[in-house]
Formats: sequence, C-alpha cells, structure tokens
Amino acid sequence: MAKGYWIATQNNIPEPNKYSAYAKAAKVTLNEFNGKIVIAGSTETGIEDGLIGLRSVIVEFDTYETALAAYNSASYQKAIMELDGTLKRDFRIIRGAD
Repeated sequence: MAKGYWIATQNNIPEPNKYSAYAKAAKVTLNEFNGKIVIAGSTETGIEDGLIGLRSVIVEFDTYETALAAYNSASYQKAIMELDGTLKRDFRIIRGAD
C-alpha cells in the first residue's frame, strides 16, 4: 500500500505565539496518526523557478488514506484554528509511489 504525504510550502510564518500553538497542536495529530516529519526547514537551493525563502514541510504517513484522515481529524482542524487564518501556504496531500 502506498504511503501518504502532507507537503506544505509556507509563504510566511505567522506571529510566533500563534505558530507555536499550531505546532504544538499539530504534533498531537502526528502522534495520533503516526505521522513522521521528513523535512521541515527553509535551507534550500532554488534551482528552476528561483523561489527561495519559503519554509517547506513534508510529513509521511503509513498510507494515503491515513494522511487524509489526519488532515480531516478534529485534532488537526483544531490546530489550524490556532493560526487564526494568518498562515499562507500551499498544502497538498499526495499518494506516494507504490
């Protein structure tokens, strides 16, 4: 069965207290659904479009269905609410290669 991934590229980091509250709440979801942070950072080399300075996060789940369930869970929806609409990002849930 293919793994599932959350892939997020953040255009900004919100006010530190909101982001900290989000990160703490999101960790509850990752623990609940066995999510593993594979990449989290902004050290990068822009190669093609030259977009740099963005924070990228990749989280791996056991299955694609688990990744979807984690995003839609009450715990993660609560985490998102901690941000109060202040985070701008591209967030995708992707099925891994078999």
